[in-house]
Order: sequence, then structure tokens, then C-alpha cells
Amino acid sequence: MRRAPVRVRIRARRLVPLVAVLLAFTGALTVPGTGTAHAAGYRYWSFWESDGARWTYATQGPALARPADGAVNGFRFAVSADSQDAAKPRETPDFTAVCGSTPAKSGAKRIAVVVDPGTEADAPDGEKPPAPLAECARVDADATSADALAAVAKPLRYNSAALLCAITGYPKSGCGEQISDGGAASPAPTASRATGGLSRDDEDEEGGTPSLGILAGAAAVLTLATAAVWQARRRRG
Repeated sequence: MRRAPVRVRIRARRLVPLVAVLLAFTGALTVPGTGTAHAAGYRYWSFWESDGARWTYATQGPALARPADGAVNGFRFAVSADSQDAAKPRETPDFTAVCGSTPAKSGAKRIAVVVDPGTEADAPDGEKPPAPLAECARVDADATSADALAAVAKPLRYNSAALLCAITGYPKSGCGEQISDGGAASPAPTASRATGGLSRDDEDEEGGTPSLGILAGAAAVLTLATAAVWQARRRRG
């Protein structure tokens, strides 16, 4: 029985590295509004749809959206924190103004495509936004918004993760990079063409919320530490 306290002290000392690892995990977690306070947003092309009167941030990306004849699609280049903060195309969505002179055709559809390259304040260093464009794309009946964009605004550039990086060749480089308050660009995160911006998994990794991997690791360490404490108290009793 005299050796029991010694064994308890040894197990208590074993808790030190466990607690240290737990702190390392929890310290890596990003608390919304604190860990990302230095970031102003991401520089990227956002994708918009219109109900005929106003712009609405698209709920799916241009590669998935299949607009009907008479639809209006918009693309805006800007620095935005998220969809709630994203800048809309500055041109009023008006199908008649863009496609009024393009007759309907059997087996095809007409999509008004509005491209707004944004302002010089949002442009990458050394680049100047080209002139906005509004063109009528007549495409196959089953074409996507990406097909309509490609019909009127080449060249397009995508990255290896299929994020839309450039329209009409603008910008010449970069793709969805993070911009700090000081104007410096950070390496671009992986992004999804389906959303026209950050994918949900990447949003977790880049700072919006802690990733599932980090949370799972912290939970595992916490479980081990709790079990060790319970065993120590049991042996002490």
C-alpha cells in the first residue's frame, strides 16, 4: 500500500505531455472574429444570378448552373470576405438590353452575360481592370452558365482545383488569394468551381471555423487526459 502514492505521482506526471498536446491543439483553433482579424478577404470572381430586377449571389457555381432562356448571369471581380460581403456587378441586370436584338432559336437558349472586372482598388499590383462587358450568349439548350461565359468572354483561366481565376484574361496571375489589411497577398487556398469561391472544407482550414481534423484531435487528447485523471483518482482512493 505504501507504493500506491508513488504510482499515482508517476501517472500524474504523465498528464503533463497530454495537457501540453491538448493546449497545442486548442491553441491552433481559430476563433471567429479573432484569428482572422488580420484578413480583409479574398480577391476572386464571384458569380451572380438575376430574377430580372436585382442580383442574387448564386447558390451553385457556373459549372453546375443551367439557366433557362432569358436568364441573366453576372460575374464580379473584387476583394470580398464572403458571400454576404461580396460586391455585386454594377450594371443593372436587364435581359432585353443585352439580348433584345438576338432572336430565339430552336434547340438553343439566350443568356445575358454581364462581366464586371471591378475597380482599381481591387486590382492586383501592376494590373488595371479592363472595360466591363455585357454580351448575349446563344448556347445549346442544356448549356451551363460556364458554357455561356466561355462563349462571350474568352480567354478564361482556371486553377488546378477548377476555381475560375480569370475572365477575358483578367487578372493575368493569381487566383483567390487572401488579402491582408495591409494589402499583401497570401498564397491562394484550394477552392471550388462549384461555389465560385472557397469550398466548405477550405473555409474551415483557412480560418472561418476550426477544421474537423483539429477538433477530432483535440477531443481525442482531452479523452486521454480525462481517462488518466480518472485512473489516478481511482488508485488514490
